[in-house]
Amino acid sequence: MKLVILDRDGVINEDSDAYIKSPAEWRPIAGSPEAIARLNASGYRVVVASNQSGVGRGLFDQATLSAIHDRMKCQLAAAGAHLDGIFFCPHTPAAGCACRKPAPGLLHAIARHYDITLTHVPMIGDSASDILAARAAGARPMLVRTGKGERMAPAAFAGVPRFPDLAAAVDHVLGLHGARL
Repeated sequence: MKLVILDRDGVINEDSDAYIKSPAEWRPIAGSPEAIARLNASGYRVVVASNQSGVGRGLFDQATLSAIHDRMKCQLAAAGAHLDGIFFCPHTPAAGCACRKPAPGLLHAIARHYDITLTHVPMIGDSASDILAARAAGARPMLVRTGKGERMAPAAFAGVPRFPDLAAAVDHVLGLHGARL
């Protein structure tokens, strides 16, 4: 099975330090829906693994998070894309749970769900927690400069491929060209 794991905020959609708290605040990053559609067309299952501590912080509830995900799915569908699963951690950092990235719990849940190992599975994220979770789960970390990725020093994660955005990372996954720095 071909699988790609994506972080949500800062990879698929515009991120906000104030959190994405409503469907109206969810806006796709240019080219991301089409990049997911290209993965779908190439036979990849595409799954989201996302920290959503806004739920644990009381900024929005599960119903609102579901509505945000419904908007995301509709926007992706308009570009001919779909997600095969959305896995999220609703806990705050203080909870100390095993599912909040950089812990690998969400990625392990994905591996169990699809009954696979994550060796060679790309995990595309925009933050240190995404890279660390991918490494801890045995997945192949990839960093995009959208979202928090632009703030990360290149030396922070030597050897991790860096891309301008999800579209460029998908080009790499599909073998269309190498990493662009």
